Amino acid sequence: MSAKSTRPEEKGFFEKVKETIEEFWEGTKDTAEDIKDKAEDKFDDIKKAVTAKKTTTAKKVTTAKHTVVAKTEDATTKAKTTAKNVNAKADSKVKAVTAKAKEETSKAKKTVADVKARADSKVKAVTAKAKADTASAKKTVVAKTTAAKRKAIAH
Repeated sequence: MSAKSTRPEEKGFFEKVKETIEEFWEGTKDTAEDIKDKAEDKFDDIKKAVTAKKTTTAKKVTTAKHTVVAKTEDATTKAKTTAKNVNAKADSKVKAVTAKAKEETSKAKKTVADVKARADSKVKAVTAKAKADTASAKKTVVAKTTAAKRKAIAH
């Protein structure tokens, strides 16, 4: 008979542990490769989604920029219009105040002229009356003096 037995050889404890570890290792490698493939697929999906979001975000940003530019232009136009209106109102008020001042000045000049004319006429009237009174007083004095001289001469 041969020295070999027909029964399978019994493996030792360490060999069994080694085989178990190798089986775990192979299973782990397979699992790691599956996880790696899934991660790459997920990464590609995320990349596509981010690229799509970037384009929509870029579109939104462009739209927002246009909106901001339009609002800025609108605000600028409103500010310019308001400034023009304020300037126009200020000009009209200045013109109104100037016209009123001119009117009041002309009224004051007329009043001064009227007062001056009245004063001149009163002065002329007083002067004429004084001259008339003086002339009549002179005549009276001359007449009295003449009468007194005649009386003196006649006496």
